[in-house]
Amino acid sequence: MKRLILTRHAKSSWDDPNAPDHDRPLNERGHAAAKDLGQWLASRGYVPGEVLCSDALRTRETWAGIAPALPEAPEPTLKPTLYHAGPDVMLAVLRHATADVVMLVGHNPGISEFASRIVAMVPTHDGFAHYPTGATLVCDFAVDSWDQVTWGLGVADDFIVPKEIA
Repeated sequence: MKRLILTRHAKSSWDDPNAPDHDRPLNERGHAAAKDLGQWLASRGYVPGEVLCSDALRTRETWAGIAPALPEAPEPTLKPTLYHAGPDVMLAVLRHATADVVMLVGHNPGISEFASRIVAMVPTHDGFAHYPTGATLVCDFAVDSWDQVTWGLGVADDFIVPKEIA
C-alpha cells in the first residue's frame, strides 16, 4: 500500500511584477494556508515519509509552512522537473519515490490534470476540477512499489482546500 499527498502550492504574491515566476514567494494568505494545511494533515495522521517538491520558491515555502505541524517531517527533495510539470512528468517523478507515504508539491495546470487522471474516481468536491491554491488530495494505491502506479489506480481518501479548514 502506498499513499500520495498531492498539494498545489499555497497562494503566491504578485507584489513584484518584475520578479521571475520561479521566484515568487507566498503572500500572507498563502503562509497562513500552508500552516493550516500542516495542522489539517497532522490531525488526520497524513504524514509523509518523503516530500517531492518543485524547486520554485512558492512550493518550497508551502512545504516550509506545512512541515512544523508534522512529527518527524522530512527534508524536501527539490525536483526542478516539477516546476510547471505536466501530468506525465509528475507520474515519472512519483514512480521513483521510495517512502510508503509521499507528498508531492507542485503547480497548476499540471497538478489538476494529474490529480484527475491518477484516481479511479474523482472526489465530488466542487474545487477538485480546478485545484485551487493549497488544494490537497490524499489517495491510496494498492501496490508494493511506486513504479507500479498507473493512471486511474488511486483511491481518493480525502480532499481539502485551505478555506475549508476551520
